[in-house]
Amino acid sequence: MREIDRRAYLQKHKNESKLSLRKQCKLIKVSRSSFYYEPRPIDDQPLIDAIIKIWTEDHSKGYRMITHDLRTYYKFLVNSKRVRRLMLKLGIKGIIPKRNLSKNKKPLYKYPYLLKNLIINQANLVWSTDISYVKLSAGYMYLIAIIDVYSRCILGYEVSNTLDTEPCIRCLERCIAKYGAPVIMNTDQGVQYTSHEWINKLKEHNIQISMDGKGRWADNVWIERFWRTIKYCSIFMHGVETVKDLKAEVKKFVKYYNERRLHSSLNYRPPMSVYKQCRAANDGQFIQLRCSIAAHKIKKEKDRDKYEKRAKQQQMKYAA
Repeated sequence: MREIDRRAYLQKHKNESKLSLRKQCKLIKVSRSSFYYEPRPIDDQPLIDAIIKIWTEDHSKGYRMITHDLRTYYKFLVNSKRVRRLMLKLGIKGIIPKRNLSKNKKPLYKYPYLLKNLIINQANLVWSTDISYVKLSAGYMYLIAIIDVYSRCILGYEVSNTLDTEPCIRCLERCIAKYGAPVIMNTDQGVQYTSHEWINKLKEHNIQISMDGKGRWADNVWIERFWRTIKYCSIFMHGVETVKDLKAEVKKFVKYYNERRLHSSLNYRPPMSVYKQCRAANDGQFIQLRCSIAAHKIKKEKDRDKYEKRAKQQQMKYAA
């Protein structure tokens, strides 16, 4: 007979014997601590209310992000497994987007990708930018954003109804005026970022130019991940239909993203606080950073020249 069955039997017949409970437990080999134990009822309602409130504000959050929000903003000492169990009980979960692909256009200028094997450990070391579209009832609008790769902070954005280069340059100039110039600017090979105006503006501020490889969306994954976040956590969630609503929603979400949203890759800290903290601690180190990036670029160019020379030698050998 299992111990749980012996305990149930003793609980049922404990008053029928003249023996003390100590002796009864000893005879049928039942632990007295487990016999006297009475489960304490757990009130999950305050925790459930907090989970529903967090999830209602942002449907994209899963149980891990909600757990850290509960610990940081609601002061609950709660385990992620408990949060997951309650979310399954409530029938809620974070929204997962479907896969999507993008197509590259033939570039006017093409620069090498400088971020391979580069350790990005400073704010303003690498900025990344891209353009994404939003479909409204009246047509398409385009979002342009610049992100600091180290801190994941959105330094500037533009909402435009055209795919001209001018909004990209306007966003870049505003970011440089407010935060200073980065060491590297990474983009894709879109026509805006391979235009004379964009390239000349980067060279004017002595910014190293880095571009993704063809079909390599993962080379610019930081800004691509931000597009997923803002669309599925804000724009699609609130059913934005007009340009006015879109601008208001983007402004509201960027402020929330920078100052309040906890980022998992930053040990669950807001991006703007990480950016400011890093800038305050490392303002005097940009000369060394620029030198190291220049050396990294020279090494890549030397490797490319060496490869081309070897290829020509092989060609001549086979021709002979």
